[in-house]
Amino acid sequence: MMRVLVAEDHVKLAQTVAAGLRREGMAVDIALDGRQALDHAADTGYDVIVLDRDLPEVHGDEVCRELAAAGCQSRILMLTAAATVEDRVDGLSLGADDYLPKPFAFAELVARIRALARRSRPPLPPRLARGELRLDPANRTATRAGRRLDLTPKEFAVLQVLLEAQGVVVPAEELLEKAWDEMADPFTTTVKATIHRLRAKLGDPPVIETVAQAGYRI
Repeated sequence: MMRVLVAEDHVKLAQTVAAGLRREGMAVDIALDGRQALDHAADTGYDVIVLDRDLPEVHGDEVCRELAAAGCQSRILMLTAAATVEDRVDGLSLGADDYLPKPFAFAELVARIRALARRSRPPLPPRLARGELRLDPANRTATRAGRRLDLTPKEFAVLQVLLEAQGVVVPAEELLEKAWDEMADPFTTTVKATIHRLRAKLGDPPVIETVAQAGYRI
């Protein structure tokens, strides 16, 4: 599951972008000013930070500088209403990995985020497999015994985390952290309900084991 921080002070735009990225299967947090962006980045390892340059509290330029100085491993996609070559050069010289002028096409934003995310972590294996299960992270497909599984983005993310664990027990808290974002309530039965639906779609014999007081494993 790709984790993205959207740092944008225009509330409606931030919410619209976040909702769109979640529909693309990403876990998305929102920061409405530069201070929030720095706090979020300190607490969470994001694959990509979509950073508006003109943020209040702490300017986007300074956010970029501080993240670079702290050795932040997240890729930074800087957004700005200014689109001159000088602005792009300035943004990249501060430590940004890419630059996208406003207004932008949402499809281009998604493409650039995915491209940056591929650079921010080791490449995914072409396929994850365990028993009859096959999962292709790049093409977002999953099968069992050759049967295509119709999974929601969250079900796919949970199955991916469990397969990547290679039989090791994964606590519910870790599943919540890796497959959801700040919109998830840690006190709900979200993980349990998703596991229940996933088990139904995977069919018999059951492949997801519940380990009492520990978590889940395949």
